[in-house]
Amino acid sequence: MTDVKAVFFDLDGTLLTPTRGIAPSTRRAIIDMRRNGILVGIATGRGPAFAAPLLEELNLNFAITYNGQYILDSKNVYYEHPMDKKLITKIIRYAADNHRDLSFGKADGITGSGLLKFGETRTAGYIAGILPAFMANFARALFKNLIRKFRPVVYNLHKLMKDPIYQIMMVSTADESNKLLEKFPGLNVTRSNPYSADLLSVGTSKLRGIKKLGEIFGFSLTEVMCFGDSENDMEMLDGSGYGVAMGNAHPAVKEISDYVTASNGADGIAKALAYYGLVEFDENSSFISKDNEYNLVKEFHRLMDGKTQEVPKLFSINEAEQRAAFQIEEIVEFLKASSGMDGDQFDQSVIQMHKEIDRAAEKVISKPAEGSPLTQQTDSLIDLLYFVYGSLILSGVDPYEIFRIVHKSNMAKIFPDGKPHFDPNSGKLLKPDNWKVKYSPEQDIKRELDRQTRVAEKKIKK
Repeated sequence: MTDVKAVFFDLDGTLLTPTRGIAPSTRRAIIDMRRNGILVGIATGRGPAFAAPLLEELNLNFAITYNGQYILDSKNVYYEHPMDKKLITKIIRYAADNHRDLSFGKADGITGSGLLKFGETRTAGYIAGILPAFMANFARALFKNLIRKFRPVVYNLHKLMKDPIYQIMMVSTADESNKLLEKFPGLNVTRSNPYSADLLSVGTSKLRGIKKLGEIFGFSLTEVMCFGDSENDMEMLDGSGYGVAMGNAHPAVKEISDYVTASNGADGIAKALAYYGLVEFDENSSFISKDNEYNLVKEFHRLMDGKTQEVPKLFSINEAEQRAAFQIEEIVEFLKASSGMDGDQFDQSVIQMHKEIDRAAEKVISKPAEGSPLTQQTDSLIDLLYFVYGSLILSGVDPYEIFRIVHKSNMAKIFPDGKPHFDPNSGKLLKPDNWKVKYSPEQDIKRELDRQTRVAEKKIKK
């Protein structure tokens, strides 16, 4: 085990896979590190608007965005360093004179060039990720010729300067970087791809952002592990205690790194963390589903009771009764909520449910069994899942964020002794005394439902 207190990931080519997702093995590794008290963050050239959803989705501690010029977590902004307005004006003039398109990074997103904004999308990243090497070289050559003829956007300086600008992205090939540095002494130029340059103030970088967070949260650079793949990651990989280059990284990045792991599409992050002893990872011992919700629930069981199953197996009748009892309790809760808390209506709905159970038993007994018992069990469980999704669809509720709210709440059911506790009779997981006050999900669910309602009503009005 190393002395690592904080781990930082670049996004493109590192935390994000070639298809712009998060590898299930990476999700599991982040959960394990957080549980072991290791701080986890991202360090990216992208802006806070792009990073914020990842903070929530992965339950990260913080995000260093715009290459160190804007640092935040899900609730606080720790540091911001806008670019000088005079410098911005000079860069805009240079871009106009040299037919270079620009985008401007603000706290709430990117504005400016449609071409550069497209480069920030998942579609563009996906295309870049699957493009063969020989096609990528062809694309670079074509792009270099195109930008010489590109007609730049005309910017409204007064409107543009109303809000702070933290970073400028310029359509530019690699051979222009030195020219920009000579032209603008107060400028730092870095790259995460061959097609555009990130322009920011001198004195800011991902590494300096990490150092600032260390001063706040109590860790030094020697206690930091960083992952990256591009030119704009080199300083933080070289300056941190443990610099890890992805297998898909640029050769120069690999050369200055302490360790080179597998690619971002081959569990590279989890393998490197396991190499340094921060997490356990054995790709052969525990399968990872393509269904991320399944993986989250599997993590819950791995933490709470250790009862995960790697080979399909049949539930015994006692196990099946217990699982069914858990689901029946939720169905009864569903009926109670649907009754509007009217006691008489609720009592009638429970009586009706008993009748439906009897009717279902008669129906199932009369049907000939098809397939093995394991096949029948699995078919029933998938049908249950299908019906739950159908109910959510008919209620107009998007379950994605709400599932994560409930998962986060469930993962907090650890008692002060560091262990889960179970009811000796039902086997159901118990809740610590402070759980309802600190972790109960109802308020967060309500906020998310309110948000979904506002968005839906605006669409209907349009």
